[in-house]
Amino acid sequence: MSTAAKTAADRHDAGPFDEEFLRKLELLSVVSKRLLAGQFKAERRAKKVGSGIEFADYRGYVPGDDFRAVDWRAYMRLDRLILRLFEEETDLPVYIFVDASKSMGKRKLDYAKRVAAALAYVGLSNLDKVHMVVYADGVIEELPAQRTKSQIFNIFRFLNGVSSSHETHAGRAFHRFFGASRRRGITVVISDFFDPHGVGHSFDIVRYQRQDLLAVHVVTPEDAVPPLNGEITLVDSETEWNQDITITPALLSAYCDVFDEYCEEIERYCTLYGFGYMRTITNFPFEDLIMQVMRSGRFLS
Repeated sequence: MSTAAKTAADRHDAGPFDEEFLRKLELLSVVSKRLLAGQFKAERRAKKVGSGIEFADYRGYVPGDDFRAVDWRAYMRLDRLILRLFEEETDLPVYIFVDASKSMGKRKLDYAKRVAAALAYVGLSNLDKVHMVVYADGVIEELPAQRTKSQIFNIFRFLNGVSSSHETHAGRAFHRFFGASRRRGITVVISDFFDPHGVGHSFDIVRYQRQDLLAVHVVTPEDAVPPLNGEITLVDSETEWNQDITITPALLSAYCDVFDEYCEEIERYCTLYGFGYMRTITNFPFEDLIMQVMRSGRFLS
């Protein structure tokens, strides 16, 4: 990251995006370019009629094709209209959804912001168009497509202004966003997936739109194993519904089993439909998570 870039960042509230974060972003960008230049690059190349970066193939003319792409020399030899196809590297729309519902709280939300910003930076570094969407009980706010690496500071400012609020209804958010015409691309959802309306139902909306999906499941250590004991009052962070309960070792063990099964259910859904799933805990370094995502081939592939 250049000195000028650091200075620009310093002019804004850094929030979770301090100088150490920026240094880690630059390293992730370099690694992603090496991956993209290797085994994943071929998947990002598309055959296109007409001019392009590299000749790929021929195909027959069909009504409506551009006559400028006809190979007239081949026509003279074969008495057939044939088009020349070229390969070009395509940009990839990346739709990043950040859950900002009340259940996320500050710790999970800050972690989600770092993951979202890091994935956005990797996408922008590789010339992809990045759309950023914050949701809770619907779409709260959208940042229009960012196209260049320097626009990462727009994403920082956008995410810094986000705080947790409202209940969770991911399906409503996905329905509204994909209700408009969207190109096929990668949809990244970063959430704790505490959604009373069902995760599978909301993912179905993304699947019906023929989008690829990467689910990043963010949990705290307390989500997995609550440090609770004795008589307490549980309060739902979103609905404020409360219940008095006595926590025993047996009850705590049963909760942990149910929580693990819930996470595995989400992973099974993603596996069934060929989607990506990454479960992470908030004390796990975000840069290590991003490396895992890139090595899995679920992003920028």
